[in-house]
Amino acid sequence: MLARVETIAARHGVRIATIAHAGDGNLHPLLVTPPGDDAARIAAQAAFEDFLDAAIEFGGTVSGEHGIGLLKRGGMRRELDPGAITMQESVRRALDPRGIFNPGKG
Repeated sequence: MLARVETIAARHGVRIATIAHAGDGNLHPLLVTPPGDDAARIAAQAAFEDFLDAAIEFGGTVSGEHGIGLLKRGGMRRELDPGAITMQESVRRALDPRGIFNPGKG
């Protein structure tokens, strides 16, 4: 996976460091872009999506101890089968029938 991260970073022209506890397989890619550089931000986001796809391809997951946020939502939908997504949506509706927890982020 670390070799793939390097390949993805080079393909997108993004500076990247893989930090934290990579030894246990839980990678934390840190993408470094100049502040205010929209082209660099877009390239970094594309690279991040490729990282998620590589994790799935290698049999891993897009999630770690931090869970799924807005950046990983698409990757989670690519990783899980439709039945698992439906189950998660059902649990959310059961626990939050009025849709007040994280509105607009379901």
